Amino acid sequence: MNNSDLNELVKKVSQEYFGKPFIHQAYFNVRLKTTGGRFHLKDRNIDINPKIYQQFGYDTLVGVIKHELCHYHLYNDGLPAQHRDHSFKILLKQVGGLRYSPIQSQTKKTYHLYQCVKCQTQYVRVRRIDTKRFVCGKCHGRLEYLRDIK
Repeated sequence: MNNSDLNELVKKVSQEYFGKPFIHQAYFNVRLKTTGGRFHLKDRNIDINPKIYQQFGYDTLVGVIKHELCHYHLYNDGLPAQHRDHSFKILLKQVGGLRYSPIQSQTKKTYHLYQCVKCQTQYVRVRRIDTKRFVCGKCHGRLEYLRDIK
């Protein structure tokens, strides 16, 4: 499926489920990592993550398109179009769109474990620290790096 096929599918879904035309453009955007799609307020175009179609199939793609079209049509009608708004939730339920993207974040944070040489206090940090510059917060002793925690 390419961008022109996607655009035709979005127009078809818009007319079939919303009864309104989609007059802007829909594109695949490979830069989207954890989100299924995005509606742009400025130009009113829709970006879709190609992984949705590749990994989850046609039905999930249609569900994401319905979700983005809910944003699109509510915004065009001058109604609140954010996820938390009641009108968005009602319209999404009526058309059967997906509430959440099936793509999960694949990145896991690595934590770094440090220990004070004097008082043996341990510190877990997300970012690495310079042990020559930073000291223990309790006794001002020297810190030493122990290991990464995944």
